[in-house]
Amino acid sequence: MFLAIPFWGILIIVLACVIAFLVGLFVLVPINVWFRALASGAHVSMFRLIGMKMRKVNYKKLVNIYIVSQKAGLKVPISELETHLMAGGDVEKVVDALIAAHSAKMDLTIEQAKAIDLAGRDVVEAVKTSVTPKVVRTPWIEAMTKNGIQIKALAQVTVRARLDRQIGTADTETILARVGEGIVTAIGQATTHTEILADPSIISKTILADKLDRQTAYEILSIDIADLDVGTNVGAKLKIEEAEAKKKISQAAAEERKAQAFALEQEMKAKTQEMQAIVLAAESEVHKAMATALKSGKVGVMDYYKLQNVVADTNMRNSLGKKEDKKDDRPPRGGAGGPNGTPGRPNFGG
Repeated sequence: MFLAIPFWGILIIVLACVIAFLVGLFVLVPINVWFRALASGAHVSMFRLIGMKMRKVNYKKLVNIYIVSQKAGLKVPISELETHLMAGGDVEKVVDALIAAHSAKMDLTIEQAKAIDLAGRDVVEAVKTSVTPKVVRTPWIEAMTKNGIQIKALAQVTVRARLDRQIGTADTETILARVGEGIVTAIGQATTHTEILADPSIISKTILADKLDRQTAYEILSIDIADLDVGTNVGAKLKIEEAEAKKKISQAAAEERKAQAFALEQEMKAKTQEMQAIVLAAESEVHKAMATALKSGKVGVMDYYKLQNVVADTNMRNSLGKKEDKKDDRPPRGGAGGPNGTPGRPNFGG
């Protein structure tokens, strides 16, 4: 048996259910965000907002970016932005890049912008550089011409970003390295340093002919030599160092020959002393033989004295011969010499 419920009771129950529904709706659905998107002409369904909130997506930031994109005339679905945000990308930069490309009438799709951003490159900077080329400067590059003169060059490279080559390609550091290599090659091919100083465009023409922007994210528009400076005479310096090295080698070889000569001299002195010892030993044997002959009577005393006189006479002649040799070596004194080597009388004229 059902109890009779008055009309006003039923009305209270209905109002309670409506209030509960509205409270639940305000709790689950961010009404203010939904209404702001609706008023801005960028409608987002309540169910999508509820799903974003349950997936713990920063729906407020995402809706604001979506409103900006719609106001800029982009036809980007909010699902693409949500997917990119959940993948760890920078949705704000992607939208800014798309707006800049759309304003510049460039062909940039949402897929390209997302891929560039996820690749780690600044997609906004890429679009700006594609519209307005930037200039990068090389450090001082040193190279040497064929005549041995060092040339220092400073170059500035004007590059423009290529949106179709932003993924998996090299950055400006690679371009600067290739330009530096090209500068060294161009200077090295010059016969004299005056050729480079007279026409620096030789370097630019040589570098641009090599297509140094291949496999990079940029296109080289121009290479300009900003400054040139003449360095040291490297060729002369190398020749001086080579001559110094040869000098040291020659000195070492001379010292070696000197040491060998000194060793040979000492060896000859030792041999001379050895021969003198042999002579002394032989002379002692002569004296022994003379003593034996005197004892045996084979040699008389008078014979011995005669032999001693002959030896003494020989020694005297040898000593006189040495004195005469010394006199002949002396220069004459007192003018012209007289007969028999006597000094002559000086001639005073008349």
